[in-house]
Amino acid sequence: MLTAVNPPGSAWPGVSQGVILKGSGVFVSTGHVGTDAAGEIIVSSPEDQIVALFDNLRVTLTAAGLEFGNVARMTCYVKSFDETTMATLRSVRARYWNQDCPPSSVIVQAALYDPRLLVEAEVLAVVP
Repeated sequence: MLTAVNPPGSAWPGVSQGVILKGSGVFVSTGHVGTDAAGEIIVSSPEDQIVALFDNLRVTLTAAGLEFGNVARMTCYVKSFDETTMATLRSVRARYWNQDCPPSSVIVQAALYDPRLLVEAEVLAVVP
């Protein structure tokens, strides 16, 4: 009933990057962050880290046979609800969706798994 989605190179033992709920038409992702192909956190700039987060989400969606147009909801967990992070998040998100982007929530998280991370995001998508 559940089909794990793990793009090539995903290296989190015991955790799938996403799952398709067969028969329901629903895909659910795990939290994605801004890391490079080796799993190292991008620290060059907030924008670079958030772009990497969206690129990592795209890789997982593609592995599930989906794209950003299938996403019905996005939840972002931010380290801080500050002007720079929010403006960067909105700007980068607009590169992946037009203004008809899905509803999304932003939640201030006390801590992410690494203090260098600014944002973690998960999505809920429709499987055609």
